[in-house]
Amino acid sequence: MPILEVTNITKQFGGLTANSNVSMTVEEDSITAVIGPNGAGKTTFFNMITGVYQPTSGEIKLNNESIVGLKPDMVAKKGISRTFQNIRLFDEMSVIENVLVGMHSHLKANLLSILLDFPVTKKEEIEAEKEAYRLLEYFGLSSLLNEKACNLSYGAQRKLEIARALATKPKLILLDEPAAGMNPKETKELTEIIRQMGKEFHTSVLLIEHDMKLVMGISEHIIVLDHGEKIAEGNPDEIRSNQKVIEAYLGSAAVN
Repeated sequence: MPILEVTNITKQFGGLTANSNVSMTVEEDSITAVIGPNGAGKTTFFNMITGVYQPTSGEIKLNNESIVGLKPDMVAKKGISRTFQNIRLFDEMSVIENVLVGMHSHLKANLLSILLDFPVTKKEEIEAEKEAYRLLEYFGLSSLLNEKACNLSYGAQRKLEIARALATKPKLILLDEPAAGMNPKETKELTEIIRQMGKEFHTSVLLIEHDMKLVMGISEHIIVLDHGEKIAEGNPDEIRSNQKVIEAYLGSAAVN
């Protein structure tokens, strides 16, 4: 059974239709990409899956359970996390604190247990710090754990945002243009991280990305949107040769 099933979702803003009857599935332990020209409706699509927007119509299921109508925090608790096209870290907090914030949804401590300093709370805190350190090690950021997030390089901030998203222990992680603004060396490192991430953390990956080399190099399945509609889907080889996809990116005149 697919981990994510999206069926005929449509999103309208007044007279504007941002997505129209889009359907797709994401298989467990897979890497799926959503691509398309600027303005194709990709981020709106992500926003519906994560509860930022509610679809005008259609169904979204995670592990065969509907998540339509849930707010973003409840979607996160169900097992979906995400990063953003524009990095959204807690700039004045340390690197490890940013990751620990991501763990909040599955920690059991409450205000009373913290104030009374229960042993079980202290134990949970220690385990959380160990897990946060393991995540930072995976992303090559462990030497920067006490550095403020705002002092990191752009590429390191991108990695930290993904590490924070993984700290929620998601079943599915959505990456919105993770390689945006990265130099070729950083993009190559990130490509390998994403490729191995599913195996390391047992999570499926759904990503939006304009870097076609990255998309074609790691994706098992690709969905193509144009003007809010799905125009193609398939494996990388099928997408490369699809006439509708070529026209969407280059225009019919250029293709002819």
